[in-house]
Amino acid sequence: MLGASWSARTVPASRWLAGLLALFVLALALPAPAAGTGKVVMLVFHGEGCPHCQDQVPMLAELEARHPTLVIERYEVWRTAEHHALFRSLAAAHGLRAGSVPTVFLGGQAWVGDSPAIRAALRARLAECLEHGCPDPRELLTPPEAPVAASASVLSLPGLGEVDLARHPLALATVLIALVDGFNPCSLWVLTLLLALVVQLGSRARILLVGVTFLVTTAAVYGLFIIGLFGTLAYVLYHDWIRWLVAALAAAFALINIKDYFWFRRGVSLTIPDAGKPWIYRRMRALRDARLSVPAVIGATVVMALGIALVELPCTAGFPVLWSSLVAASQPATGEFAALLGLYLLVYLGLELAVLGVALVTLRMGRLGARHGQLLKLVGGAVMLALAAVLVFAPTLMDELQGVLLVFLAALGASLLIDLVVRRLRGGTTIA
Repeated sequence: MLGASWSARTVPASRWLAGLLALFVLALALPAPAAGTGKVVMLVFHGEGCPHCQDQVPMLAELEARHPTLVIERYEVWRTAEHHALFRSLAAAHGLRAGSVPTVFLGGQAWVGDSPAIRAALRARLAECLEHGCPDPRELLTPPEAPVAASASVLSLPGLGEVDLARHPLALATVLIALVDGFNPCSLWVLTLLLALVVQLGSRARILLVGVTFLVTTAAVYGLFIIGLFGTLAYVLYHDWIRWLVAALAAAFALINIKDYFWFRRGVSLTIPDAGKPWIYRRMRALRDARLSVPAVIGATVVMALGIALVELPCTAGFPVLWSSLVAASQPATGEFAALLGLYLLVYLGLELAVLGVALVTLRMGRLGARHGQLLKLVGGAVMLALAAVLVFAPTLMDELQGVLLVFLAALGASLLIDLVVRRLRGGTTIA
């Protein structure tokens, strides 16, 4: 009976084999687990000569050597435009502005720049992708590698070519910062005083010679100063404390300028010191000597311009510090930086060139009044303070055309409102 009972409950061998075969077929039909079986793609956009890109190379090489399934594709975007469309498309898909390098795309995330925090986040995301799998970053594009549409807001500049302000809001920020910087009371005071003295000779040729030599020399000194600032900040600005330090310095300049609107030349003041003015007056009066030859006029003007540039540098340093920080944060190519610097100097000198043109045409030159100087200091201080705040609290605001306009319009509007209220409270009298 026991044998019959066992026989009745025993599953035939053919059914066991059929069941095992069905399980085997089902296992083959199921997708294989992603962990460790598929490649993980990382896209790295870099620039030849970019210091932060070079610093990142050893880490990327170490990751490649440690993880055989990791595939790193590198794209150079400074010396060639071949990969710009892909860069812009990937950046747009990840909510970024294409421009700064190195930029790394991995597993639906993106990192711009190189720092210990960025490296830690990149390694953590890579570990997740190696364990669970991640799509190729290009799969986020629809259609793949679809280029981002270019804006029509193109500014054509003589000698600098075309600049698309919508795609390059930094160019618009450069124009606006340089424009406000060009209305610096120190430089305007020096130029109007110089031309007022030279105009007394009644010679347009002498006015043109002195004016152009003076402006070219001061622009060269200013440009070299900015290049030095940029070269320094480009290497250290990725440290958060450096950005805070730059913002604090700019805010200090801004508050001193705003103070000068209410209490002009009282306490600490960013103006040309009285001790340096006698030397400036002597140099300017010497240029009125009609017996001076052309080479002598040029030499005397260059020496005078160099001295004045050094004396007035504390009065004009705030905006170059801020602008250099903004540009360094975007890590532009050498050619792009040169174009932005040329644009800055061209706009900065625009007002001085206009003043020179008036002197040539009218053979007359007025002086910059204290009231106008104070108002210019208020506007400059407000813009500088707004940019310092943006640099720390909302740096991405300057990546969009609307953000750039918002910052400058808000600072200008606040300045005009303050001036209107103060003049009404004081019965329309001057602030000093």
